[in-house]
Amino acid sequence: MPDIRVHQFAGKIDAPNPFWLASAPPTNCGEQIMRAFDAGWGGAVWKTIGEPVTNVCSRYSSTDWQGVRMMGLNNIELISDRTVEENLREMAQVKRSYPYHAIIASLMVESKREAWHEIVQRAEDAGADGLELNFGCPHGMSERGMGSAVGQVPEYTEMITAWVKEKARTPVLVKLTPNVSDIREIARAAKRGGADGLSAINTINSITGIDLDTFVPRPNVDGKSSHGGYCGPAVKPIALNMVQQIMAEASSALPLSGIGGISTWRDAVEFMLLGCGTVQVCTAVMHYGYRVVEDMAEGLENWMRSKGFATIEDFRGLSVPKVTEWKHLNLNYKIVAHINEQTCIGCDLCHIACWDGAHQCIHVDRVSGPVNGQVELHEGPPTVEWRTRNSIATTPVTRKERAAAASNHGPYPTPLAKIPRVDETECVGCNLCALVCPVDDCITMVRVDSGIPAETWDQRTHGAECAAEPQRS
Repeated sequence: MPDIRVHQFAGKIDAPNPFWLASAPPTNCGEQIMRAFDAGWGGAVWKTIGEPVTNVCSRYSSTDWQGVRMMGLNNIELISDRTVEENLREMAQVKRSYPYHAIIASLMVESKREAWHEIVQRAEDAGADGLELNFGCPHGMSERGMGSAVGQVPEYTEMITAWVKEKARTPVLVKLTPNVSDIREIARAAKRGGADGLSAINTINSITGIDLDTFVPRPNVDGKSSHGGYCGPAVKPIALNMVQQIMAEASSALPLSGIGGISTWRDAVEFMLLGCGTVQVCTAVMHYGYRVVEDMAEGLENWMRSKGFATIEDFRGLSVPKVTEWKHLNLNYKIVAHINEQTCIGCDLCHIACWDGAHQCIHVDRVSGPVNGQVELHEGPPTVEWRTRNSIATTPVTRKERAAAASNHGPYPTPLAKIPRVDETECVGCNLCALVCPVDDCITMVRVDSGIPAETWDQRTHGAECAAEPQRS
């Protein structure tokens, strides 16, 4: 059985597994966190503690996509509206009841050294295994000089992190905002301030939509709205990119807890392959409940077993060096699309995508040949136009119609005339056809040996520069 336990994350934090709840409504109180631990979560970052706030109604809006609810979730909720005393009392109770689970106190107070020293000591006295400094909240709190108002300024990030480290006895994680031009600058500042680790990413500034009847953006708060923090599956590609940026450079890399659209064990593995030691989940739990962790843990163990990995450290970060600048990619690497006629359903999506959105190398001009429909002849444009106008699909009803339809299939389940072909001499290997195809592995990208040595843009341009330089005697 693979060992998915977390050992000494950020120097001192242990946990039964790398799946942690992010600081959010699912970690609002001790009772919730204890239920989450019973469900199988390895750790929890307490909903951010600070001076209590007053929240508004409503607080959430979402982006739905083709019948899938909450592909992206927007919130304008602030930090905990419960007192510091309530939160810390319950935190101590949870730690006594679950001593082997990781409890991280998310903190946000005004930018004064004394205020940070006080909240740090109180959180650690309550039993927190680590501290997460919330420098990422993009709404509400930033208007009060906290949250992303700190995390967007490297000097503030470094200064407050250093204040916390003056007092802290447990590991200090800095939660990074994605609402910056270069997240590495903020990571470097946190590192200079003495941070033991990072959490990334926090939510992204967003407006998810507007009611076309009332003209009020969502969520509607008495006829007005505000930009909020966007999270959920829709933000995962952005989060993965920023995680890779942080972990690829020694100046910014620190033990990292990955956040951003993690809904399955596959998502979690992707973050770990980019260097994360733990992952944090919010939206998936708000959508489906605490028990999603069961599939996450089981899926991770099964995948590790299939790959021969004994611990998370065996594969953590393996994908980091596989991301490079575009100028270092091989310009002579060649792949072309291949359509499997046995699985093609003749939907024409690849053909449409190629002609309207790509490079016009997929054609629907096959016709049955004279011998059992196995010979391909390519029609000219006038014939294609005529056949297209006369190819309105009809459902065969009578026995005679069904027999005629079956006889036109040739050797494939789909009629040959409806199976697109790829002109490999024109195919640029963009991969769009494979992405739009609804049938798994029907379209595959096949490597073609060009016979040309590998060459990058950097090599090509530098080679030209070298050739243009005069020879010195």
